Parts: sequence; structure tokens; C-alpha cells
Amino acid sequence: MKQLLFSLSLFVLIGCKEESKTQKMDLAVQDTTKVADFREFKVLDSKYIESDSIWAPFNKELEAFSENRYEQLLPLILDQDIPSLQKAIRLGNFSYEEMVLFYLKRIQKYDRDNDLSLNSVISLNPHVLEEAKMKDQGLKNKMMKHPIFGIPVLLKDNINTANMPTTAGAIALANNTTEDAFIVKRLKDNGALILGKANLSEWAYFFCGDCPSGYSAVGGQTLNPYGRRILDTGGSSSGSAVSIAANFAAAAVGSETAGSILSPASQNSLVGLKPTIGVLSRGGIVPISSYLDTPGPITKNVRDNAILFSAMSGRDSQDPASVANKNNTSNYYETLAEVSLKGKRFGALKSLMEDSLYVAALNDLKSAGAEIVEFVGEDLDLPSFTRFLNIEMKRDLPVYFKRYANKDLSFKNVKDVVSYNNTDSLMRSPYGQKLFDGIVADSATPEEFAAIKDTLTTNGKRFFEEPMTTYNLDGILSINNYHAGYAAVAKYPALTVPMGYADNNAPKGLTFIARPYQEAALFSWALAYEKASGKRVSPSNYKN
Repeated sequence: MKQLLFSLSLFVLIGCKEESKTQKMDLAVQDTTKVADFREFKVLDSKYIESDSIWAPFNKELEAFSENRYEQLLPLILDQDIPSLQKAIRLGNFSYEEMVLFYLKRIQKYDRDNDLSLNSVISLNPHVLEEAKMKDQGLKNKMMKHPIFGIPVLLKDNINTANMPTTAGAIALANNTTEDAFIVKRLKDNGALILGKANLSEWAYFFCGDCPSGYSAVGGQTLNPYGRRILDTGGSSSGSAVSIAANFAAAAVGSETAGSILSPASQNSLVGLKPTIGVLSRGGIVPISSYLDTPGPITKNVRDNAILFSAMSGRDSQDPASVANKNNTSNYYETLAEVSLKGKRFGALKSLMEDSLYVAALNDLKSAGAEIVEFVGEDLDLPSFTRFLNIEMKRDLPVYFKRYANKDLSFKNVKDVVSYNNTDSLMRSPYGQKLFDGIVADSATPEEFAAIKDTLTTNGKRFFEEPMTTYNLDGILSINNYHAGYAAVAKYPALTVPMGYADNNAPKGLTFIARPYQEAALFSWALAYEKASGKRVSPSNYKN
């Protein structure tokens, strides 16, 4: 088949390469454990983040937070799920304020300017300690109504929130102070603490084309804690994933167009959900494509993922996809229980059978009662995917600037941003801005655009529906973001769960793909697999 090459996370059609004789896949992907030398970058540390100003709001409290207390909290907080954290708080083992201090201490210790730095956090909420104290008081007054109450959450820095600018990693948006995005309002309504903003592949990895994933001009180069400067982070929600793998927060929010949650979640040994389009609002999120974009949760385990997903849900009257959402469920965690997979039928791609971790995951599913049906994926292309995204972003970014961005910004479209970057390209776009140049140059008649969209949607759905109908399957099993492009254009939800580590310690994820609005089923399948396999291990250099 004609191959499509995923650029680590987001989109297809960067180029065609000869298919590997040892790893033939229905949708070829770049092997991010081998293809690049990650020891050297054009840019490593951010030239824009000023540590003194970021830490100034917390200096007094962090000085009073002793190393001894940090060590006492380490086993109580590190890698614990949200229900366990809430139980420990109810028992009086620590407070919400102390939990925030614990995470701030870890960010200060590991994220910038040292031999273990990961560059995963762009900014911190200067009011988070005051807000945590209020949550402690609220707990005393029995105000907790949702398990996300008082839990520190990081947001990918293309998601609007008050108190911190929303930059999408771009210098052009350094002063983009905004109101909260709809999903952030929902998180706050349910009591979540917004700890800060996470680094990302700039403009959600639809900007430079030739830059490494995890790079942004504002945030610098995010690094993978499982192989710092050796393994790729995945993108574009790189900082969201890395920060959770390193225990800088309890949970994080990412966003995906075609792989930008699934890729970094799997490559950092985490659980990541790309939900059905519209189940979560996109209002107040810097866009690529209003047809394909969605936010989603990134966590260390399935139960936390369901909790965070539930806390963000709600119908946004300003987002047409949210208005059209056919799913009335908003609580995925209370009904989440350990279920048997007996009788569940999952399709396994024969082209992935050379991956020993995938085969082991299939055996774990069989042991849990599932039926595995091997099939050959249909030979389908996704033509003009990049062009489709070009046209979408050319239309949708001006809408964001007009409706959700800071009114003092002078930018109205992609062309304005390109011109701004060209005046100081060494600082603003050291890897170039090839994809943004492509957006400016691209155009299509409404008829051409409709034809591209129809072909993509038809081929995406067909890739999954043919085997699902033929073999009466409940879902399809993939690896990492290998089939994220098909899932994106088909608008099928997907959830990845840690399935182990390659010989060089590169994490990999087993990815479940289901029909639209089957998030509850994805959670139940993933929980059963997580219980049966127990593959996740924390990165060894970040356990103290």
C-alpha cells in the first residue's frame, strides 16, 4: 500500500518511505525510538521563561516546606491515583495545600536548569496556593462533590485559562491573556486546582515541520523522562504527558487533532483518551481543525482518566460540535468497575504481530476472557490530509483570534503570525515555519474542500468498519498512535494504556479504538487490561 508517515504525533503525509521489512504496518509510523539523535537540539532551554518571576509567588511557602516533610509525603503522593489521594486527605495525612507544595517542589527540583530537567511546564498559576487553602476549608465545610475537587491539574498551553497567558508555545502569543476555556470552567466548577500550563509542540505541531516534537519557542525542548535526550517525547501534548510521568501534577489535559494525545501518552507510559469529537468542548482552545480537534485527559491510570474526563464534560452552546453531541453521559467514573472481558471481541492487526509487546498484550486480554480476531487491514490511503488541515487552520485560527484571544493582539490570521516570526526568525522560528508557510499558500474551492473531506472521512470509517462488521468486533487494537489518522477522520474515540517497554526502555501503549460515543466501553476495556497486565513503571530517575 502507499504509506503514510506520521510525524511523531499529529498529522500524515510528511513523506513516503520504503516499508520496513521487519515492521510492516497498515499505517506506517516513524519509529520514534530509533529515527533521530536526541542528544543535540537547535534549542534546548527556553530563552523566555524567567525562573525568578515564576517562583516569586511561592518562595516563602516553599522555604517553609521542609525537605523532611517532602520525604514524608513522597510515598503518599507519588504515583497514587486520585481516589487514594482523596482518601489520604480525608484521613488527615496531608492537605490540598501540602499536595500543591509537593508538586511545586518537584517541578522546581526536576523541570528546569539541571542534569535531569525535562522542560515540561511553561507557567504556574500564581494563586494556586491560595486556592488550595480554600479547598481545604471547603473540605471542612463538606463542599466536595466531585473527586477532582482540590486535585492539581496541568493544562496544555493551547487551552485558555485566567492568571496565565495561553501561548501555544509561540512568542506571538506571549501576551495572550484570556478568560477560561469552557472545559477549564467545568474543571473549576467541579473544584479542580489549575496548577499551571504545560509545554507543547508549538502550535500543536502544525507549525515548523522539521522540528522535534516537544519543542516550542516559549517553553524550549521538552524531554522524555524514560530516556532524557535519547527517546522522543511524542507530541504535540508533550509537556502534558511528561509532567504526569514525572509526577509534577496528578493529571493533565492535552489536545488532539490526529495523535497528539495518543502519541505522548503512550511514549511516556500513560493513559490518554482521544474522545469522540464534541463530547468535550473546544471553545477557548487554539485550533488546528474545528472538524477534528478535541481536548482529552492524560493520566497515570484508567480510573483517573475517567475522573478527569467527567470533570471536563458539559454542553457548550458556543461550540457546534458540543451542541451536536449525542452522548448524555457526564459521569464515567462512578459506573467504572472491574468487568470481565468475556465475550468481548477485539480485532488485532496482523501487521503488528511482529511487536512482542503487542502479542503479550493480546495474550493478557485473552487471559481476561476476550476473544482476539486477527485481520489484515484494508489498503486505504488518507489523501490530502495535510492540505485538509491547512484549509481548516486557515479558516479556524482567525475565529479563535476574534472570539477567544486577547483583544489587544494584532494578529488576525496565520499570515500575520508568519510575518511576525520572519522579523526575528532565529528566536521565534529557529526550525523554520514550513507548515505555516504551506497554510498561507494553500487554498481550495468549497467543492475541492468538500471532496477532500468526504474521501478522508469515508476511508477512515471504512478502515475500521469493514473488519468490525465482518468479524462482529467490539473494538480494534493498535499501538501508540499508529492508526490515529484513521481514527481522527472517522471521528472514532481511542484510548491508550501502557503495555510495556522496548529493549531500549521506550514505553509503548496498547490503543483501543471504538465507534463514536463509546468512551464508557473504552474505559471498561482499558481498566480490565490495566488490571490484567499492570505494565506501568515510573521513570527510574524521578522517583525521589
